[in-house]
Amino acid sequence: MLPSGNRPRGCGRAGEGGRFYAARMASRASNFCIDAADPYAQTMWWDQVLEDFRVDDSWAMTPEDDECGLTGPDDRYLLFLKVPEPKTVKNRMHICLRPTDRGRDQEIERILGLGATLVNDLRDGERGWVVLADPEGNEFCVLTPYRPSTETSPG
Repeated sequence: MLPSGNRPRGCGRAGEGGRFYAARMASRASNFCIDAADPYAQTMWWDQVLEDFRVDDSWAMTPEDDECGLTGPDDRYLLFLKVPEPKTVKNRMHICLRPTDRGRDQEIERILGLGATLVNDLRDGERGWVVLADPEGNEFCVLTPYRPSTETSPG
């Protein structure tokens, strides 16, 4: 059970005593699709950024392709799809990244060095995050490092 301040809205129901119970899910995310002017360039750029989504050498992508992408864990894909219109407004959904082998600030500097641009710096000491944009202007966040839970479930 999630504490009331941490539960997502509309994702379950209140039970006896106002306790929140998560509803069972019937679907899982498969592909994450991002519109792009240059799907191939976006794919190659994100391949340098991400650890868990990588170029699959069996997928013969070329700069002329209308769809390119990265293969991720559990048969999931990050796909870049060619669209004729340029990005004009803020993303309604975005990716949040957690560094796995370095600190947040070092990861931000690494990604800026790859060509990202700074959109908003919301760091507060060791807390907070930074909003960056990829070469086509798609916003994403860099959070504090990923630290796997050391706790195990009872039973």
